[in-house]
Amino acid sequence: QVQLVESGGGLVQPGGSLRLSCAASGNILSIYSVGWYRQAPGKQREWVAHITSGGSVDYVDSVKGRFTISRDDPKNTLYLRMNSLKPEDTAVYYCFADFGVERYWGEGTLVTVSS
Repeated sequence: QVQLVESGGGLVQPGGSLRLSCAASGNILSIYSVGWYRQAPGKQREWVAHITSGGSVDYVDSVKGRFTISRDDPKNTLYLRMNSLKPEDTAVYYCFADFGVERYWGEGTLVTVSS
């Protein structure tokens, strides 16, 4: 069983920055494709970014140039650095890990961008 625990969410003003973390149980990040989704109030869950086991990354267009996904394999931790935050980035952010047909989810962390 894979466990993922997110942290780092909070309230930030427009233009500010946050770094989300996702701690994974066991040494899994190097063999899983991992990433982030988000779900804004009243909207469907949206894919944000992922990083493959080979290190390739991709982002949804709305966050390109502002968000950076990375992982620290020795620490079994996935990160999402978010800069130049906008009110429309407000959402619950979930990390996920894929291994074959299995997908694992964290519980989510709330990011609120507001003045």
